[in-house]
Order: sequence, then structure tokens, then C-alpha cells
Amino acid sequence: MDNTGQNNITINVKSVLIVSLLSLLYLASSYFLIGYNTSELVLVLIFNSLFYISPITRKFILAFSIFIVYWIIFDYMKAFPNYHYTPVHIADLYNFEKHLFGIYDHGKLLTPNEYLRIHSTTFVDVVTGLFYLCWIPVPLGFATFLFFKNKRQFLYFSLTFVLVNVLGFVVYYTFPAAPPWYIQYYGFHFTPLTMGNTAGLARFDAYFHAGIFKSIYTKGSNVFAAMPSLHSSYPVIVLYYGLKNRYKVASIFFAIVMVGIWFTAVYASHHYVLDVIAGIITAIIGISLFNLLINRVKWLQVSINKYEQVIL
Repeated sequence: MDNTGQNNITINVKSVLIVSLLSLLYLASSYFLIGYNTSELVLVLIFNSLFYISPITRKFILAFSIFIVYWIIFDYMKAFPNYHYTPVHIADLYNFEKHLFGIYDHGKLLTPNEYLRIHSTTFVDVVTGLFYLCWIPVPLGFATFLFFKNKRQFLYFSLTFVLVNVLGFVVYYTFPAAPPWYIQYYGFHFTPLTMGNTAGLARFDAYFHAGIFKSIYTKGSNVFAAMPSLHSSYPVIVLYYGLKNRYKVASIFFAIVMVGIWFTAVYASHHYVLDVIAGIITAIIGISLFNLLINRVKWLQVSINKYEQVIL
């Protein structure tokens, strides 16, 4: 018997009340935790619009609620800065990076970030900026493709994505770490409430006379969350599911973007090589852990089955 659609959420008094209450709760929580921001209202408007427009848009936004939950958790980190709980690693991480990956330039030992900053070129600035702009659109674009192509794989991909982020957040609070650009601007002295910085990506903005990266990094949740580099984790997840589903041409593209993002993270002074390696390891652990859970935990399998029926 085909059960497709039996568990789909329809528009009725109950669903309207739930969506309305959740929307108001989110806006109220955001106001008291991190202050009002127009992006919060935009998120609520987008969710409500897609929920009410049609059955397909309703399924779409319910499916992508997994990513919305991730975004809300990430955004709320502003209310609980990790440096309130654990000392920030600044000099020790910088010195360890130099010890492992240091490059001699005119007799002086530099970190890869420092070396690449000195030897930057406009061409590389533009190419790396384009790669870094892919760090969210590529995962979300692939997720959208999977939503219409294979909803089970969409759920696996989405849940893996969130799990890897949760693992990363745990490290953020147990090992707060300053990015390379912080030392370039502030030295080894800890300065709380430091705002995000475009660092080397400012050269991309300057070349195009735009504030693309500036607008992104001024909204950052926590400057002292460089380890692991989740920018480096995301393309690993995308490539894994691209290969798993045998999308050969797409996987080649994903691999190129992945390496490009890894290089840009270091080139633009947003992450150390150590951060990138930690991001790769975090992705591998998250993927492996999810595969283990999905095969061993019965209630997770049941929950995914039910959720799949809702968005079919």
C-alpha cells in the first residue's frame, strides 16, 4: 500500500497556530538574546510565505527547516561568546602553525598566511574570492537538487551537515581560537567584543568596488571560532554525497571547489592550515558518526522515515 502523502502537513487551524507561535517565539527570543535584526524578520517572512503558498513550497520549507535550525543555533552563539567559558588560544596556535608549516622568506620564518599575504596577486585575490563565495551556495544548491531528486539522500545530507556543525560548535566552546588575521590587527593580546574582519578578502571587495564579504563578516557570530574551519568541512560533505550518489561530473566540480576553499581559507588569513585540517577531520568524523547512527539507532531510522513521508 502506498502511504505517500498520508503524513503531509495541511493548512488547518492547528498548523497555522503552530507556525504562528513558532514565528513569534523566534522573533521574541532573538530580540532578547541578540537584539532585533531585519534578517530575522526576513527569515520568518520567507518561512511563512513558502509554508502557505502551495503544497510543494510547504514541503520544501519543512525539509529545509533542518538548515534553519542550524542557522538559528549559529546565530544565537552571539549571545553566548565562547571566550566567556574558556581562554582563547592565540599565540600558542600561531607558534604551532609556524613550527609545523612555517615558510622561510628572506631569512624570516613565516606562517603560510603571512607568506601568502606578502605574495598575494590580484588574479589570485579574484579567484579565491569566487571560491569562498561557494561555501554556502554550493551545499544549499546541492541540497535543493537532492530534495527534488532523492529525498532520502537529502535528509541524510542535511542531517550530516547539521551533525558536523554541532561537532564544530563543541570544539568552538572547548577550544576557542583566534584566526590569523586577528594577530595581524591586534597582536597576541586578547580583545573581547572584536568584530569580524574580511582580512584578505577585502582585496576582492576592493577590486570589484563592492562590500560583499564585508557584509558577510560584520554579521559573524564569533570571531574566536576559527578551529575547526567549518568552511573546510562543508565541501567535504558535499563531495562525499556527490560520490556516494555517483554524480561524477558534479563531484569533479565539488572537488575543485573544495580544494579552492581550503586554499582560500589560508590565503585570505581566515584560517591556519591547522584549522583547515581540523575542519576536514571534523567532516570525516561527522560523516562516519552519522553512518554509524543511521545503521545502529532504531528511533533515528523511524524518525527519518516519518519525516521523509512528510516531505514526499
